[in-house]
Amino acid sequence: MFVRDAMSTVVLTIGPAHTLRQSATLMSARRVGAAVVLDPDTCGVGIITERDILNALGGGLDPDRETAGSHTTTDVVFAAPSWTLEEAADAMANGGFRHLIVLDDTGPVGVVSVRDIIRCWAPERSEDAALVPS
Repeated sequence: MFVRDAMSTVVLTIGPAHTLRQSATLMSARRVGAAVVLDPDTCGVGIITERDILNALGGGLDPDRETAGSHTTTDVVFAAPSWTLEEAADAMANGGFRHLIVLDDTGPVGVVSVRDIIRCWAPERSEDAALVPS
């Protein structure tokens, strides 16, 4: 199975000037755990996750003053739609993160999360277990 089969094609894109509250509100409304942060001034692509927002709030920062740009990960590992789920899982495990932005030649086309991978693998594991004789 490939990343293109598991990824969410609902890509929430925000700018670096969005506040953490705005970012969280949009992520909640779209039911996603990460947003792609596009910075038109640097032509950069980054990611902000629910954990980034949680850490900022847990650190006592003001969600109405702090911007997404201040909490964006810009040193991002990207996945290709043609990667296997094993390749994506390895990248996440080795990098210590739970989301990958999926890029093709046109730019971001999706986000794949650990949850997406588990959702795809869980039915396969159940079917495999059913095939094993008792």
